[in-house]
Amino acid sequence: MPHANPAALEFLLNRRSRPAKTLTTPVPTRDELIPILTAAARTPDHGKLEPWRFIVLGHGALQEIAAKIPARGAALGIEDEKIEKAQRQYADAHLAVVVVAAPKENPKIPLIEQLYSAGAVCLALLNAALAAGWGANWLSGWASHDPDFCRDALNLGEGETVAGLIHIGSQTNTPPERPRPDLDAITDWSRA
Repeated sequence: MPHANPAALEFLLNRRSRPAKTLTTPVPTRDELIPILTAAARTPDHGKLEPWRFIVLGHGALQEIAAKIPARGAALGIEDEKIEKAQRQYADAHLAVVVVAAPKENPKIPLIEQLYSAGAVCLALLNAALAAGWGANWLSGWASHDPDFCRDALNLGEGETVAGLIHIGSQTNTPPERPRPDLDAITDWSRA
């Protein structure tokens, strides 16, 4: 019989992201953020490649990034509404952690598996922040997928991409539960 951790399973069964626009101060201090990042860094990383890294963005850095969005959006021909939404994502935030997918050349570990690992880091970081009592939300958006913007605003290197931005802060409200997937509709038991 396996050793169960009912509290952890209960957390996972009931976890709920908090919309980033509802997060406010206070945000975790560096000391409070370290165990959250440490938990995320325990994600399976395929032979210790660690094909990801973190960039912690405080309020000042988020404001600087927000200021760069209108010009880049206009250059790309992005609709004004989408530009404003992207700008608000950064301008209204107080703390975000960028999970950078930083794949390594390796003949045994395909790129796709390294990218899956970076995605798993995003979820682990989100869950660790929630488990620590903070509100958190995993976002992306057109700006985080634009290589030039990521290079100029986030200092990403060649071959690096944003896997996700995890916004962390104090929750101002508890959103209502939303519909969840129908397990019967998405599970094939025919080979069990």
